[in-house]
Amino acid sequence: MNSGSPVKGRGAQKNTNNKFSAYSFETRDDFLEFCRVEGEVADRNKTQYIPIFPKTIVNKVTSPDVGMSYSMNMYQGCEHGCIYCYARNTHEFWGYSAGLDFERKILVKHDAPKLLEAKLKSKNWKACTIVMSGNTDCYQPAEREFELTRKCLEVFLKYRHPVGIITKNALILRDLDILKELNAHGLIGVNISVTSLSEETRRILEPRTTTIKKRLEAIKVLSEAGIPVNAMLAPIIPGINSHEILNLAKSVSDNGAVSMAFTVVRLNGAIGEIFTDWIRKTLPDKAEKVLHQIQDCHGGSLNDSRYGVRGRGEGVIATQIHDMVRLAKRKYFKGRNFPKLNTSLHESYKDGQLKLF
Repeated sequence: MNSGSPVKGRGAQKNTNNKFSAYSFETRDDFLEFCRVEGEVADRNKTQYIPIFPKTIVNKVTSPDVGMSYSMNMYQGCEHGCIYCYARNTHEFWGYSAGLDFERKILVKHDAPKLLEAKLKSKNWKACTIVMSGNTDCYQPAEREFELTRKCLEVFLKYRHPVGIITKNALILRDLDILKELNAHGLIGVNISVTSLSEETRRILEPRTTTIKKRLEAIKVLSEAGIPVNAMLAPIIPGINSHEILNLAKSVSDNGAVSMAFTVVRLNGAIGEIFTDWIRKTLPDKAEKVLHQIQDCHGGSLNDSRYGVRGRGEGVIATQIHDMVRLAKRKYFKGRNFPKLNTSLHESYKDGQLKLF
């Protein structure tokens, strides 16, 4: 990719090499150079939807500091293009790059509802909250076309099974009817990600996400419907959004969020290279300062893989972030709690229904 020409509407500005592949991206670069010399147009910025057919959809989460036991993802890759996204690295397992490929090659699991139903019907399955979007956003643009998230919510409702959602897209309000039904049984909890109150910051950090205004409106609508919302102020990036913590906390609280959570950014795997390339092109005057402050939170590195520490950070800057979060929680969330979801109804449903077979 020509480093002098920004890729419009995308977060990553390059494709990094896939560490699992013996091939580099030189062939693709050669093709683009050929098109430039020959005067041909190579449209490399369209999103591709690629069907895949896994055998299972529910994943056991073994990391002890993630905050969920099971997750599921209807889509691999995410068109939102968040530059910091930890999930970028998973695209390498599918043979693609964690950079632009992650945003432009979206893998679609069309059988997700059927696989989920098979899991929930299993005699060996014990009800435990399954979180949609443990890896990529279940309400990313692909959902408008395929509606896999909605179909999976219908399965959760049918089997009276608890489900969590993580998203930064107001498209979630399309499914308010199902969410209300789930909530009537204590089966739904929603996590809305809000990383900045600045539209300028959002556009460069998360280029194809919904606006901050619409995210706050989504929190308000869900909360007014009685659906519990946790606001994810994540990640906190020193020098970019770390100064917004109190204002962010107040805004999500004012719109009805019952709790808030945060992480300190870490740039694991290929993301360190992708983020560094992005910030030097997008925010050249702040680049070195921001990179050094991120390193200060992780012992001199852009990444830290230690459980319990990796998402919290260490050092002076991380301590300042933690102090600000504690203050925000005391000031704006005192007496509020995110509820535990109901797991009893699913067992009753199975006892009553599966005996018929």
